[in-house]
Amino acid sequence: MAVFNHVQSVEENGFAVLPRCLSAQVMEDLCSHLHSTRHAQRNLLDVPVVRELAVSETVKQLVVTVLGKESFAVRGILFNKTPNSNWKVVWHQDRTIAVRQRKNVALFGPWSIKAGIPHVQPPASVMAEMLSVRLHFDESHADNGPLRVIPGSHQSGCLSAAEVSIWAERPSVICTVPKGGAILMRPLLVHASSSCSKPEARRVIHLEFAAFDLPGGLEWRDRV
Repeated sequence: MAVFNHVQSVEENGFAVLPRCLSAQVMEDLCSHLHSTRHAQRNLLDVPVVRELAVSETVKQLVVTVLGKESFAVRGILFNKTPNSNWKVVWHQDRTIAVRQRKNVALFGPWSIKAGIPHVQPPASVMAEMLSVRLHFDESHADNGPLRVIPGSHQSGCLSAAEVSIWAERPSVICTVPKGGAILMRPLLVHASSSCSKPEARRVIHLEFAAFDLPGGLEWRDRV
């Protein structure tokens, strides 16, 4: 996919699928650290090999075309559906960010703690300027719970549960991705995934990027 096409798709549709992203060597190095039996892990930017991935030329090139040269990684999460951990995710938006410490700032809230780290829901204007990159270490196909998205839903700001339900009635796209491919998406894109009909490993490293400081003394938990 040409750079222009994936940037245009992210802006208009809220996502873009890139069938080829990671080299075989990078895949081998990462798979040796992220075993197929592990089903989830937060604070993934604490892992050196993932930090290196987040600043690699391959990943940065994708992010820079959307967010600009000042962009940096702010969070990393491992998702994996396995025979022993097979779940579905209902239609939703990604609405929280990870910060260093809690500070009361207007329009930021509610707060929560995830894996020991303060998380907060910021205004829609913050989420709208972020980008998520989902890197696939196993093939994502129709039988193992692929990501489903509703094109254009990212342009409607933060939605209530009722509004998400209305969007869920619109046509969706199933994002099947080869091993080594990637999905770029805006966090406010309404998305979901089904459980696997044929349970098997489906490892995804989910990286989130921004290109701006937070207001009111809030700091990103990670800035890679």
